[in-house]
This record gives sequence, C-alpha cells and structure tokens, in this order.
Amino acid sequence: MKIATWNVNSLSVRLAQVLDWLAANPVDVLCLQELKLSDDKFPLDALRAAGYHSAVFGQKTYNGVAILSRTPARGVVKNIDGFADEQSRVIAATLDLPAGEGEVRVVNGYFVNGQSPGSEKFAYKMKWLEGLQNWLRDELQAHPNLVLMGDFNITADDRDSYDPVGLKESIHHTTEERQHFQALLALGLSDAFRLFEQPEKSYSWWDYREMAFRRNRGLRIDHILVSDALKPCVRGCVIDKLPRKNERPSDHVPVVLELGAL
Repeated sequence: MKIATWNVNSLSVRLAQVLDWLAANPVDVLCLQELKLSDDKFPLDALRAAGYHSAVFGQKTYNGVAILSRTPARGVVKNIDGFADEQSRVIAATLDLPAGEGEVRVVNGYFVNGQSPGSEKFAYKMKWLEGLQNWLRDELQAHPNLVLMGDFNITADDRDSYDPVGLKESIHHTTEERQHFQALLALGLSDAFRLFEQPEKSYSWWDYREMAFRRNRGLRIDHILVSDALKPCVRGCVIDKLPRKNERPSDHVPVVLELGAL
C-alpha cells in the first residue's frame, strides 16, 4: 500500500497536476492540504473518474484538507475532537488495506503556520498542537494502525532546514515547535522518512522567491508519522521533487510512504 501527502496550495489551480501525478503514481491514498475551496467546489467527478473516492473538509479561500482513496473512507472525523476551531485543518478516516489485510487510520492535517514567535497566531499554533496531541492519544488507543501525515509547518531538527543557524528560533524552527513534534513521537509514532538513510539536504518545501528551489534552499515540513504497530510494515518513504518543476507548481511536493503487509 502506498500513501502520500501533498500540500497543493490551491486544488483549483493544480487539479491537472494532481491528476497527472496520480496517473504516473497510482498511490492507494493521497492526502491533500490547502485546498482553498469549499466542499461544493471540490472536483469529485474528476477524481472519481481517476479512480478515487474523496473525503473532503473544504474552506473557501484558505485551508481545506481531503483524503483521496481507492476504497471508500469510513468513520470520517473533521477537525480535532475537543478543540474548537473555525479552520478546516484536519480530516481523519479509516481505510481498508488491499486484499482484506486489515485497516489503517489516516489522519491528514494542515498544521497551523504560526506566523512568528510571540504572535497571536503562534500562541494559537501552540494550543492547536496541544489539542492535536490530546486527541491523537485517544485515536491511537482506538486505531493502533495509524498514520499522521500532512503539512506540519515544523522542521523536526536542523537536518530539515537549509540554514539551521541563520533561521534558529524563527518560525518552523523554534524550540517550542520542535518540542511539540517530539511530543507527537512520544505518543508512539515514528518519522517514517527518518527510518531510512536519506540524501542530505532533503526538503519538501521551497519558497517561490529568490530561486529557492534551484538553489535547494528548502525545508522539510511535510511529514508522515507511523504508529508503533505499523512501523515494522514500513518499506520506504521518499520525497518526490519532480512536481516542483511543473509550470505554476505548488511550493510543496509529495511525500510517499510504502507499507508492506501487516
């Protein structure tokens, strides 16, 4: 089973790119973030024609998340239970593994950006992350085979930044954000990308400005975390940089997880 995450930075702008990528990379599940469209504008028919069911939690102009899957989603939950939030940031669903091999709980999140340390948006990010951890603790009890994925807007450590010294304690690099990332791992999750030897300077996001992609001045802020029960099944985790070379690309690229049999 292959599961991918991709912040598309507007699905209406990049639907053709998503369909092209799925045709070339027929994953079983694709989690999208930053849809930037409401549910009634979601391209259900186009994705159904490509072979995917859609669980959608959209929002006009901002945010929005979706889970595309070969099999229908069950037990869909939108946003964090117990944390009041007007933003469409989280969608979770249970999906059947191929050939009746069990099921996996997929949690797709567009984490709060936070703007800058000390700001109101940063304080919101800290509260949101705490709410996420509290909810996930219960989710893991109910669904041992769980994957948490999406745009975390956090670099896990200095390897995930093109300039860890110059950007130290700036947004995505603060001690507080990284402590929350570690708290997620402490729930019984592992960073699937770091389960394998990876090329140095591996990133999933590059600014549109200053030729950042060409110069590889990027950040790894799109993550896939797997539960302890799924960890032995992980066969690989890679970043697909190719879509960043598209005309009018997203500033993020897909991250793909491969799971073997449970």
